[in-house]
Amino acid sequence: MTQAVTVLGATGSIGRSTLDVISRHPDKYSVYALTASSSVDDMRELVLQHAPRFAVMANEQAADDLRTALPENVSTEVLGGAQALVEVASAPEVDQVMAAIVGAAGLLPTLAAAEAGKRVLLANKESLVMAGPLFMQAIRDGGATLLPIDSEHNAIFQSMPHDYDGDLAAKGIRKILLTASGGPFRGQSASELTGVTPAQAVAHPNWSMGAKISVDSATLMNKGLELIEACFLFHCDADDVQVVVHPQSVIHSMVQYCDGSVLAQLGQPDMRTPIAYGMAWPERIDAGVESLDLFDIGTLNFEAPDIENFPCLRLACDAFAAGGTMPAVLNAANEIAVDAFLQEQIRFTDIPIMIEQVMRQHTVTPAESLECILEADAWARCTATAMIGEDFA
Repeated sequence: MTQAVTVLGATGSIGRSTLDVISRHPDKYSVYALTASSSVDDMRELVLQHAPRFAVMANEQAADDLRTALPENVSTEVLGGAQALVEVASAPEVDQVMAAIVGAAGLLPTLAAAEAGKRVLLANKESLVMAGPLFMQAIRDGGATLLPIDSEHNAIFQSMPHDYDGDLAAKGIRKILLTASGGPFRGQSASELTGVTPAQAVAHPNWSMGAKISVDSATLMNKGLELIEACFLFHCDADDVQVVVHPQSVIHSMVQYCDGSVLAQLGQPDMRTPIAYGMAWPERIDAGVESLDLFDIGTLNFEAPDIENFPCLRLACDAFAAGGTMPAVLNAANEIAVDAFLQEQIRFTDIPIMIEQVMRQHTVTPAESLECILEADAWARCTATAMIGEDFA
């Protein structure tokens, strides 16, 4: 019997990689639902290729357009709106949910999958950044299985003891080593970064990713969000996680043990590897990814992150230390700033300045409910949006 999979964010790079893995194993997996925001043409292509039971567009008008675009003989039912995302993530027929919606928009359906006890394949780090304690409680209460899909956290998971229960010291772990490529501007000075264009920022040297995540990688915010995610996933403090810049992106992350050992997971920079691992865990299946040629790689380099010229990593650490609603504010301000940069409304170097100014204006409150987290998110977006057009020099 096949496992029914809902893919949240199907038209993005993670979503498409997930569908590639599914298509390689029709005896193991079937597509229950695909979701997207507004990419009608891309969703039409995926519906015709994978024949899901449901296709959901977060944008209601896009849902109407998709209904019109699909041939009459297609049996897929098209739904629209945020509630439909929640429904296909928590439906009784669903076994696994790939949570690959970028940004805060992925929180509600991913949380619904957790509450419904699904195998949650987490590629939406913002769910943990915004609502870490609530999300992890939902996983426990719902009896869900949470498997990290970000290549770094997946590598850490693979390098941990199989019976890891949240206590690093009890398992002899000294440090989690979270690797970062350093992005396309590694080694550049602040003055060189001032003139960076969106086209340059989205040109990641190793990974094929969407525009927002690529910019986050370039600013090191992606690594900051991943550090927060790692703390919740592995029940540790920020001091237990060390960011290591590794330009080749061959070692995806490591775990350092008290006996001097360091266990690492290596692989091609291809998201199908962690996706296949998460879908089949504790087994392994073919992901369509070639094995590494270590002789071809030759050399592996490591260096400390440049927090002075790339302060977003520091801001993420500050937000996690502040706790409460501050990580949600960090994430929201970053989303607004990155979008403004991509629209050429602010400079690349203005991104961390805008985020820090929003954080300074925020009064932290306990993140005791989803409502208070969403309220902080909305406040931060409004505050950051009002800053667009200001001179940050």
